[in-house]
Amino acid sequence: MVTMRDVAELAGVSITTVSHVVNGTRAVAEATKQRVLDAVEATGYTGNAIARSLATGGTRSLGVAISLVVNPYFAELIQVIEGEAARAGFTLLLVDTHDTPDTTRAAVHMLRSRRVDGLLLTPSPGPLSTALPDLHQLKTPIVLVDRLSGEGVVDQVGPENVGATAALVGHVAARGHRRIALISGAAGLATTAERTQGYRLGLRRAGLAFAPELVVCGESSAEPARAALHRLLDLDQPPTAVVSGNNRMTVGVLRAAGDRGLRIGRDLAVVGYDDVEWAELVDPPLTTIAQPITDIGRTAVRLLLDRITHPDRPARTVRLPGRLVHRRSCGCP
Repeated sequence: MVTMRDVAELAGVSITTVSHVVNGTRAVAEATKQRVLDAVEATGYTGNAIARSLATGGTRSLGVAISLVVNPYFAELIQVIEGEAARAGFTLLLVDTHDTPDTTRAAVHMLRSRRVDGLLLTPSPGPLSTALPDLHQLKTPIVLVDRLSGEGVVDQVGPENVGATAALVGHVAARGHRRIALISGAAGLATTAERTQGYRLGLRRAGLAFAPELVVCGESSAEPARAALHRLLDLDQPPTAVVSGNNRMTVGVLRAAGDRGLRIGRDLAVVGYDDVEWAELVDPPLTTIAQPITDIGRTAVRLLLDRITHPDRPARTVRLPGRLVHRRSCGCP
């Protein structure tokens, strides 16, 4: 097995110098650095991925910084990303951001230190500047996935949220509902802002006035959404229909309706963003917006590979439409 000592002997330098070149821990004279790189390549030294990247100019790896606990949707997305990357000859390095700015920043720094060829990132709640203050200056090619920035300084791909949420509102409004509530996602997420915008657009299209008390934050999670629906049902004029901002919050909505003994589709119409496997298994089956997960994952990888090949091209934003899946939780026959 080739060791760092073998590389040092071939290059005519100390093991410490090889370590500095391989790990980037100290500046080394260019001629000396090149001798070390030549020795790495000649010996086939594979002590770590960084050494191989220095010798070949790339690790054939892509970094993915994403929250693995927030939403099962992301697990499906990662599966698609991994398949598309593998087809292109790349492996994935996956880091869980836990959906907080500090861990997102740490995840990005760790992946860049591993010299990934490119990075796929789903930002945590809050302004992108919180986690990545100089996003547009990063030398590592990067693509934002799902939660997009309005700045347009990097490539990004995600679902079309505004029109899709407006369609959900319009659907229940066409059933005669006039008090339509929204349980929105966590503050600071682009998806939350866009789906709230879509909710208001849907009301305007249906000729309905916006009532602030009918929008309650469900924090993108089940139990806060459960509490949110209870607050809505305690209003003097409670809603007759509810739009849920994601699949985890839909779970909370169904639990709260059960707490109150309400029959979904009869006493309360429920529609939600995100389709899930169990949507057809509950009674009644759920009317949802199905996200184009496969297209989002494949497009993200292709955008990133194109950015690696063409680092100076203008940034691109791709919005992919969802699909209304009509079932019976909306009260339709």
